[in-house]
Amino acid sequence: MKNTTKIAIEKYYELKNNSGSHSPSLSSVMDSMGIDKLQIDACFLSNPYATDLFEEFLKKDLIDTGKLRSYLEFYPPQVKEIAQWFSKNTVISQKNFFFGNGAEEIIESVLQSFVKDSICVVIPTFSSYYEFVQDGTKVYYFNLKKENNFEINVDELIDFVLDNNIKNIVLINPNNPNGGFFSELDLKKILERLNGLDNIIIDQSFSHFAYEDDSLNLINFDSLFLDYQNLIIIKSMSKDFGIAGLRVGYSIMHQDKVEKLLSKGHLWNVSGLAVYFLELYHNKDFTSRYEVIRKKYILNTVHFMSELKNLSNFKLYPSRANFVLIECLNLTADEVFARLLVNDGIYVRNCSDKIGLEGEFIRVASRSFEENLKIVNAFKELDNDY
Repeated sequence: MKNTTKIAIEKYYELKNNSGSHSPSLSSVMDSMGIDKLQIDACFLSNPYATDLFEEFLKKDLIDTGKLRSYLEFYPPQVKEIAQWFSKNTVISQKNFFFGNGAEEIIESVLQSFVKDSICVVIPTFSSYYEFVQDGTKVYYFNLKKENNFEINVDELIDFVLDNNIKNIVLINPNNPNGGFFSELDLKKILERLNGLDNIIIDQSFSHFAYEDDSLNLINFDSLFLDYQNLIIIKSMSKDFGIAGLRVGYSIMHQDKVEKLLSKGHLWNVSGLAVYFLELYHNKDFTSRYEVIRKKYILNTVHFMSELKNLSNFKLYPSRANFVLIECLNLTADEVFARLLVNDGIYVRNCSDKIGLEGEFIRVASRSFEENLKIVNAFKELDNDY
């Protein structure tokens, strides 16, 4: 078995070298390692129940009615047209919406077009925010401390930015990979104290998994833009709604910034099927049913994390997202990653390459209730071996 896990680790790093700082895709892992079917993808951070819901509506609305062809054959609306009808059910003007081929495209466009001089990045975090900055832009890293459970001190962060005269800052809320969460009060404090910055970027790609209290009410910070015009909000749809294959996300920013991006040719960067999803986003039947499964998924996730907390050889860090950062206390992250993959067909995120993490860490996503049981049992077997 040691040889098998060693080979798995070697093949993984071969793939990783070709994927940059991102995890290799599930299909590439399966092909490279000769695995016909992985049981569980606990690397990708999506709500599987939401994928089921979207698939149901897609079948009913487009496939069964024969309308699918028009979404595939013809050009979709331009970004400006989408903003016109998408904004009607929001408090944000159509002039402030920008849509992209996934949040990744928006992140790169924002960093390359508007972030200059310097930027503060809280680490560990999603690597694109420091990899895609313009040449000549200085990146200041604000390091979360393991001894503080990677929880952020808002006042220390604000002082760090002001003391170093940093011009831009990015905050992922909840943060990836640890699931740290800023409350609305925390965000308003940051926005008030740092109102002189060129840009404050808030990435709320995981906000639907977060919660302030037991009500589990939907968290959305879009309305903050109305009071803070240096704010850029980025929202991926892939995770909350389980539709990464559609590649769609939106951003809210000052009108001048939207116009600049549109002038660079970002006109038809949202596919026909992605447009169909954006139409669903304001469909009352869809959204009411989504809200039920969103809360169900959060409760599943809370239960999942409570089960993993009982392990003696793994330490879980507090998370308000649909994933948890786990420190491997008596095994390397490589060993845990490979054993879960080879023995149990479970694909998790090996965090060995994450800037700002010192030690042996993996990140595990919550899946369906049944899949979570299998993940917990696999960890229990590992735990019993040591």
